[in-house]
Amino acid sequence: MTQACVIAISVLCKWSVGGLIMADLLLELFSEEIPARMQSRASNDLRRLVTDGLINAGLSYEDAKSFSTPRRLTLVVEGLPLVSPDISDERKGPRVGAPDKAIEGFLRTAGLPSIDACKMRDDGKGLYYFAEINKPGHAAPDIIAEVLEQVVRGFPWPKSMRWGNGQLRWVRPLHSIVATFGSKTEKPDVVPIEIDGIKAGNTTFGHRMMAGGAITVARFDDYAVKLEAAKVEIDCERRRETILADSKSLALAQGLELMDDPDLADEVAGLVEWPVALIGSFDMAFLELPPEVLTTSMRVNQKYFALKQAESGEMANKFIVIANIEARDGGTEIVSGNERVLAARLHDARFFWDQDLKIPLTAYGEKLGAVTYHEKLGTQGQRVDRIVRLAGELAPIVGADRDISARAAQLSKADLLCGMVGEFPELQGVMGCHYALKQGEPEAVANAIRDHYRPQGPSDSVPKAPTSISVALADKLDILVGFWAIDEKPTGSKDPFALRRAALGVIRIILENELRILLWPTFVVLGRRAVAQLLSGPRDKVEKQLVPFQISGDVNQESLNAQLTEVAGVAAELMSGKLKFSVPVQEWELEKSNNLLSFFADRLKGYLRETGARHDLIDAVFSLGSQDDLVMIVRRVEALGAFLQTDDGANLTVGIKRAQNILRIEEKKDGDEAFSGMPDPELLSLEAEKLLFEAVGTASEDVAAAINAENFGDAMRALAKLRTPVDLFFDDVIVNDEDRVLRTNRLKLMSLIRTATHAIADFSKIEG
Repeated sequence: MTQACVIAISVLCKWSVGGLIMADLLLELFSEEIPARMQSRASNDLRRLVTDGLINAGLSYEDAKSFSTPRRLTLVVEGLPLVSPDISDERKGPRVGAPDKAIEGFLRTAGLPSIDACKMRDDGKGLYYFAEINKPGHAAPDIIAEVLEQVVRGFPWPKSMRWGNGQLRWVRPLHSIVATFGSKTEKPDVVPIEIDGIKAGNTTFGHRMMAGGAITVARFDDYAVKLEAAKVEIDCERRRETILADSKSLALAQGLELMDDPDLADEVAGLVEWPVALIGSFDMAFLELPPEVLTTSMRVNQKYFALKQAESGEMANKFIVIANIEARDGGTEIVSGNERVLAARLHDARFFWDQDLKIPLTAYGEKLGAVTYHEKLGTQGQRVDRIVRLAGELAPIVGADRDISARAAQLSKADLLCGMVGEFPELQGVMGCHYALKQGEPEAVANAIRDHYRPQGPSDSVPKAPTSISVALADKLDILVGFWAIDEKPTGSKDPFALRRAALGVIRIILENELRILLWPTFVVLGRRAVAQLLSGPRDKVEKQLVPFQISGDVNQESLNAQLTEVAGVAAELMSGKLKFSVPVQEWELEKSNNLLSFFADRLKGYLRETGARHDLIDAVFSLGSQDDLVMIVRRVEALGAFLQTDDGANLTVGIKRAQNILRIEEKKDGDEAFSGMPDPELLSLEAEKLLFEAVGTASEDVAAAINAENFGDAMRALAKLRTPVDLFFDDVIVNDEDRVLRTNRLKLMSLIRTATHAIADFSKIEG
C-alpha cells in the first residue's frame, strides 16, 4: 500500500435549539508521510483555515478539534447547517442627478441591471439612490467544496513539492481524497470536489503494514473507530502518552527509570501511528563514554530513549525503541536489529573520544586562526582573542578570578574542531568540558567551557559560577557588538545569527545573578577592539571590512591603534561607570551603541512582560531615556508596581497625571520651555500653593537621595508624601488664573511636580 496522509474533518450532526438540522462533514487527504516536525503546525493550520473559510462563507459551527498522525491530519468541526443563511443588505449610492459614470459604477458594484431597481430616499442631506441587495443562501456542500479546494491548493507547508504532471503543491504526493457530508440520521453524501484529477470518495486506509484494504467511512465517530481497529491512533497526544507510559513500565520492570526527554517524545509520536515500546541493551563497556555522548547518539541518530539506574541515577546500558508495528515474535528481531545499529554508532563515538583525547585542547585552539568566523568579523581565533580579553575584564565585576576566566575563554571554542563535535554539533562545549577535565584543567575552567553557551532557550538555566558567567557574557556580547557593527541586525522574523537569543541570554544572566554592568560603554569598547583587530589584517580585506564601520578616511591604523592603546585596560572601570572615555566617542560608535542599547531595551520589555510585569509600568520607566543598568530598571518597575498598589500611590498618580495633562495642554500654547525653572515664592499667595511648593522641594531631595542610595522603596515613600499637598492644591487653586503672571507661576509649580516624579518614572504612561 502506498504510504499516505489523511486529512479528516468531521462535523457531528445535531438538532439545534431552533430545530434546524445540522450535518457532518468528513474530509481526508491521503498522501505520503508528513515529517514529524510539521504535523502539529499543519493540524492547527488546517483547523484555522477551514473554519475561517466556512465562517467567511456564512456557515457557522459549534466546535472544532484537530489531530495528527504521520499519515493523516484530522479536524473535527461540530454543528454545521445544511444551508447558509439568506443575506439582505442596503447600500447607499450616489446623489440623484449624479454623473452617469458614478451611477454606472454603483450599479456594477451592487450587481443591479438598471437604476430603476434602486429606490430614492432623502437622508437629510439630499436625495440619494439606495439599492436593496438580497442574496439567497447556498447549499453547504457547495460552500464546503469551494472552501476545501482553496485550503488544499493554498496550504502553507514550510516545504512542499509537485509530482507527476499535476500543479498541486503538497508536503508529499497526494493520492486520494475523502469528503462526505450529511445529517447524522441519514447516510452522508460525497462532497463534489476534485483536485488535480483526484476525486473525493468515502474510503480511507489503516496502518500500512497491519491493516489491508480500503476502509469505507461515513462520519467522524465511524471513521475514528474503524481506524483504531485498523491500528491507527489519530490523536498525537494519546500516542505520546502511550509511548511514555509503556516505556516507563518496561524500565520499571528492570529497576530503571526513563531519562526525561519531552522533545524526543513529541518527535517519536509523530513518527508512528501505532506505538509499541521495546527495550534493548548495549555493551557495558560503552558506559565509559560520557553520558551526553551516549544519549546524543541514541537520540539524534536512532530516536531511542535512554535509561538510568533508579537508585544511583547513573546511565544504564539499556534503551527504549518505539516500533510502529506489533511484531509476531514480540519484537525480538526489531530489538536485535536496533542493538546492532546502536553498537555501530557507539563504536564510532568511542573512536572519536579516543582520538580527541590524544590532542590537547590548546592545540585545537591554535587551529582556530585558520577557521573563518564571518567574512567581515575575521577568524574564530580573532573572536576568541576578543572573548579572552573581555572575560578577563568582566571577571572582577562578577567575582571571578581574572586569569582563570581568561584561561576558560581561551579554551571555550577549542572543541569546535574535535572529531566528536564534528559528528555531534549539539555537544559543543560539553565535550570541551570533558576533555578539559581529562587534561587537568581546573573544574571552573571546564565548567565555563560547557556553560558559556547557556542559556540556549527560555527553559534553559543560566550560568551561576563566576567564571562561567564572565565567559558567557563575553561570548554573547562579542556576538552582538560584532554583528551590529557590520549591520547584520535581525529584521522581522529573520534572525540568522540568533542575536535575539544572545541578547535575552545577556539579560537573564545579568538579572538572575544581579550583576551591575553598564552596557553602553561595553559596546563602545568592544566596537573599537573589533575595528583594531580588522585593521591588523591584510589591506585588501581591511578596506572591505571597514566599510560597515563608516570610519572617516583620516583615521588610519596608526592613529586608531593609538586611541585603542589609550582605552586598553580600562574596560572594567568604564563598565563600572568610574571612568569616562579620554578619546572622544566617534559618531559611528554613538549611533551603533545607542541602536544596540535600544535593541536590548526591547528584549528586556518582552522579558519583563513574560514575568508578569505590567506593560504600562515598563513603559513608564523606559520613558525616562536610555538606561543600561538592567538590575536597576527591574527594581524601579518592581518598586513602582508595589507603590501603585497602595492607596497613596493610586491617588497620587491621579493628581500627577492631572498636573502633566494641564502642562501638556498649556505648553502647546506657550511653548515647551515656557514653564521651566523655579516658581517665584513671593507669588505663592494661597496656603495650598505654599504647602505644595515646600512638599515638592522636600520630596525632590528625598527622592534623589533614595535613588542615589538605590533604595527605590524609600523613593516611593518620599513621593507618597505629595499626595495630600497635591490633592489640596487642586481643590483650592485655579491653575489657569486670569492673571497671566499667577498662571505662569502655578504652571511652573506643576512642572516641579513632573520633574520630581520623573526621577522615578513617567507617570503619564501609567494606565488607569
